[in-house]
Amino acid sequence: MIYFLYGDEDFIIQNKINELKKRLDKNILDINFKTYDNPQYVDFVSLIRTQGAMFGKMLIVIEILDLLKSSLDDKQIKEISNALENNNDSADIVLTAKIPRDSGEKVDKRKKLFKTLSKYNCEECLTIPPYKTADLSLWIKGFAKDKNLKISQEAIDLLIARVGNNLWLLNSEMEKIRVYLYPKDIVEKSVIEEICVNNDDIFAFSDFVMKNEIDKALLEYKKLLDTTYPLVILANLQKNVRTWITLKAKASKLSEFELSKLVGMHEYRVKLTLQKLKNVDLKRLVRLKKNLTEAEYRIKAGLSQDVEDEVKYAFVR
Repeated sequence: MIYFLYGDEDFIIQNKINELKKRLDKNILDINFKTYDNPQYVDFVSLIRTQGAMFGKMLIVIEILDLLKSSLDDKQIKEISNALENNNDSADIVLTAKIPRDSGEKVDKRKKLFKTLSKYNCEECLTIPPYKTADLSLWIKGFAKDKNLKISQEAIDLLIARVGNNLWLLNSEMEKIRVYLYPKDIVEKSVIEEICVNNDDIFAFSDFVMKNEIDKALLEYKKLLDTTYPLVILANLQKNVRTWITLKAKASKLSEFELSKLVGMHEYRVKLTLQKLKNVDLKRLVRLKKNLTEAEYRIKAGLSQDVEDEVKYAFVR
């Protein structure tokens, strides 16, 4: 069977892949589970035509965002279509197009390749907007249930306020809470207040990073690690850096009011942030953003041996 999953919420995409992966024989995962990252056209067609493993079902995951952006002729589209139609029943293939979070990019649905793939168990996986607290609450309740926890609505609301709408981070925080509470299983608001990220601490840490005061940033980072998972710190810093870059790049062209609408920040905070950014080098911010993005990829891909150090090196380089 063919699946096509695309969008900027890679947690939802990965969650669906994990569900399919559970159906495989765990004893031979190295044989019946394969992943491929943006193969060339010829290799992509060959992978679609893959025969199933000798024993049991096979699952193949192929990231194809680059292919979706490319220009394929009618002959190539037809070849892909034929390969999809004749897919071997013993091999499930998941085609993914993971758009970088907050990049503003979109999959071009006018492309012939997209129209071809959209016929096969197609699902758009989008980041849940922060204002859709009901949807985020459902995910958090699901995370809690998976970890045999019971969580109050007050605790959920505070967790959303502190962590935001990143499902990876919300799930990580729930796992931290599970370990902290064991053997208890009730998550109240007081638990969130005690061990989950505090925005004031994040802002202090981010300010030191912005000013390139690395010694002070490292001290704040060490304090944050006492209560906060490194990926949560990373995500918050990434969000702040994106905002700084936008403000720094657009400050000469837009008013503070226009900037506040652009970045979703109160006009007074925009004014204060611009003052802090006055002597900050834009090129350094862009380099910092690149480092943070690479660190996130390495952590999520399981390539990082020490997550705490991965985040640290991202902002000190």
